[in-house]
Amino acid sequence: MPRQVLKHQGVARVLAREIRSGALEPGSRLPGEHALTRRFEVSRTTVRQALDELSKQGLISTHAGVGSFVTFDGGVLDNRLGWTRALADQGARVTTETLCLDTGADAGPARELGLGEETEFLILDRLRVLPDGTPVALERSRVPLVAALADVPARGLVDDSLTKTLAAAGLRATHGEEWASVRPLSDDDAALLRRRAGEPWLATRRVGRGADGRIVEQVRSLLDPARFELHLGFGEPPQ
Repeated sequence: MPRQVLKHQGVARVLAREIRSGALEPGSRLPGEHALTRRFEVSRTTVRQALDELSKQGLISTHAGVGSFVTFDGGVLDNRLGWTRALADQGARVTTETLCLDTGADAGPARELGLGEETEFLILDRLRVLPDGTPVALERSRVPLVAALADVPARGLVDDSLTKTLAAAGLRATHGEEWASVRPLSDDDAALLRRRAGEPWLATRRVGRGADGRIVEQVRSLLDPARFELHLGFGEPPQ
């Protein structure tokens, strides 16, 4: 009698076949957990067991252990995917409102990044908003301007995604740093977020760099601490 194939083993076999066949290219990312649970009609636990199986086979690499990750309602938001895609993969009902998409100088970020104050940036300010209209995040992205990004304000983001827009311009953050603190909302930020001035929010600053060490982008975020948290990992995961 053949051995029964457990659910997670079945999921792992399908994904392994796709990886080996080239349907999933080396270096590409698997869909998020939520997308996989819908595709295979299984639980998140089953999906995680399947991913662990693929990791043991050396077919995928995971980021458990060292690193820092922002979570929304407990689910990890992968900066490499961009939060728009990461939130959608989790099934989070959060929409994005663009407040500003432009190019120009911004002396504050230029100083923080050690660039000349006349440095031109692609400037993108966005709100993340719940279905009831309540904002839960304010993000200010600054990307040192290159020729391929100069017309982005006129043509818009690729699929409303900054990550995809940068990729189309040949820009990809392979590593970087992130800082987090708690600070009270200023009057201006409170007005945008429709909250009380002085209310404490999680504030993060992330700087992404390319493989050559050059700065790809800086993102400053204000995050509702009732929905977001910063998850820190350390050490090496057990083998």
